[in-house]
Amino acid sequence: MSTRIVVVGGGTAGARLAQRLPVTLLGEEPHAPYNRLLLADVLAGRYGPEVIALPEAREPARLGVRAVRIDRAARTVECADGSLVGYDRLVLATGSAPVLPPLRGLRGAELPAGVHPFRTLDDCLALRRLVRPGVRAVVVGGGLLGVSAARALAATGAEVVLTQQGERLMERQLDEHSSALLHAHMTELGVEVHTECRVSGLRQADGAVTAVELADGFVLDAQVVVLACGVRPRAALARAAGLDVRTGVLVDDELRTSDPYIHAIGDCAEHAGRVYGLAGPALDQADVLAEVLRAEGAAGARYTGTRALTRLTLAGAGEALDLAVFGETTAAPGDDVVQLTDATRRAYRKVVVRGDRLVGGVLLGDLAAVGTLARAWEGDEALPDAPLLHLLTHDGGS
Repeated sequence: MSTRIVVVGGGTAGARLAQRLPVTLLGEEPHAPYNRLLLADVLAGRYGPEVIALPEAREPARLGVRAVRIDRAARTVECADGSLVGYDRLVLATGSAPVLPPLRGLRGAELPAGVHPFRTLDDCLALRRLVRPGVRAVVVGGGLLGVSAARALAATGAEVVLTQQGERLMERQLDEHSSALLHAHMTELGVEVHTECRVSGLRQADGAVTAVELADGFVLDAQVVVLACGVRPRAALARAAGLDVRTGVLVDDELRTSDPYIHAIGDCAEHAGRVYGLAGPALDQADVLAEVLRAEGAAGARYTGTRALTRLTLAGAGEALDLAVFGETTAAPGDDVVQLTDATRRAYRKVVVRGDRLVGGVLLGDLAAVGTLARAWEGDEALPDAPLLHLLTHDGGS
């Protein structure tokens, strides 16, 4: 392929495309591309950093290189070191950045010692250097990322407090019953969980964090604070270049931006009004774009969206907890809901059925039925004429 393809970003989407095509990959982090989903396992000490490395790209990547400007007229990318990289096709795979909450004691992006987001391998390694048995750690944010971080910190022997502003843990993914089971599981691991709890500020001494202040006036002592308050697409580079940006960089079914020579994939891309922020869609988009770029304008592959099932093993102290969530887990009026709770196996299964279609579900603790459910949901086909309970009791393989 003679077309010069430059990819900005070495995360899941960028690394996948670099495995499919010969490209120049500009990775801002100094590390070789890695599986971000396994960072909690590195923090917990289960894996070394080298274990989570992704398969190598077809061409050597340029690591530790930050792209700072796109010249669309000249078709060049300017890097922080002053170098210019020319392209025929540019792919933005800049991912997402952690949201830093507006807390007293935080000055912009400057964080006190002991305070870290949980997004990159450097974040993870910095936390590994800080935590040890007896260290008091507070995790701000009770979503999927915060729960993963809290479990990993508990595995190191740290005294962990998990704070969640919402009514329950992982409220975007879990229903009330499954979230309560997760809450109980975290508590059994020794994690102190506070829901409906808003963090308002940080206390520090000599530039290091000493405590977390809550809006109700309560103070939590802390030597380590993990900010797990969500992420947002990194679209500043695209916006400065004049590309159309809403929440993410707007792309069509060929993952093409408002500039026909620039594409966007992964967490930074917004397709059909949706920013996924998940590994599955990022991989799908990279695979489709590889076919689009191979075709070089000929009619071919199109990205029409991803029906993404989130499957996670919350590893850390004690027995691992398996979780799978897909689609709409809250029923609308007229929907059928089937739930199965197995107290002996500490498992919970729930599916939501609309008409003759499976529209969502959540499984916690026992994923034996996830294969059957995933196929029924991803295929979006009519369910067989059988009692709905079979959806939860037929273990068709995971």
